Amino acid sequence: MFKGPAETRAFADAFESPDGVDAVICPAYPSLSAAVDGGLTTYAQNVHWAPEGPFTGEVSAPMLLELGVRGAIVGHSERRQFFGETDETVVRRTIAALEAGLSVIACVGESEEEREAGQTELVLRIQAESIRDAVGAHERLVVAYEPVWAIGTGKTATPEQAQAAHAFIKGLVAVPVLYGGSVKPENADELLSQADVDGALVGGASLEVESFTAICQSAARIRS
Repeated sequence: MFKGPAETRAFADAFESPDGVDAVICPAYPSLSAAVDGGLTTYAQNVHWAPEGPFTGEVSAPMLLELGVRGAIVGHSERRQFFGETDETVVRRTIAALEAGLSVIACVGESEEEREAGQTELVLRIQAESIRDAVGAHERLVVAYEPVWAIGTGKTATPEQAQAAHAFIKGLVAVPVLYGGSVKPENADELLSQADVDGALVGGASLEVESFTAICQSAARIRS
C-alpha cells in the first residue's frame, strides 16, 4: 500500500525495462490508471471472483480489464495473513481472473512455524495442487513462491532453499515460478541464477526505481 497516482506517474516516467525482461508493476487500486497511462504493464494486487455484486471494497476482473490492467496477484501472503484469504478463495479468484482474460500471479508459501516443523513441502503441495486442479497449467498463470518468513523481514531464503522449493512446485504444476521474499539488488543475481527460479516478485525493493531497475538488469544479464 504505497504510491498514489502522482508517485506512480513519476515512477512510470523514470522506469525503463531492460530488453528481454517482462517487467510488471502492481500498484494499489487508485494508481492502476496512472500505471497503465504511463505505458507500464500493469497488474492489480488482488481481484474478486464475481463480475459484480454486493462485495463492497472488492474489485472485479471486468473492471480491471476496462482500465487496461493485464492481470492480478492472488493469494499474496499479506492477504492470507491479514485478510483471511484461504486456498479456496485463492482458487476462486484465480479461476475468475483467467476466465475473464486476465493473467494471474498466484502466491504460495509456508510460514516460519511450518518450515521449522518440516511441513514446507506439505503446505506447498496443498496450495499448488489446489490451483493446478482448478485451472491446470494455464498459459496465463504464473506461481510465486513466497516463504512467509521472508516477507518484509529482511530474511531471504538461501539460493538452495529457493531452488528446492521451486523445483518441488514445478513438479506439481508446470508453469513459471517466481521467487518473492526480500529480493533486492544485492541478492538478485544469486537467486535468479537458480535453474528453476524464473523471475522475482519484488516487494519493498520495487518502491525505488533505481533498485527495481537493478533487479530487472540482473534478470536481463542472467537470461541473455
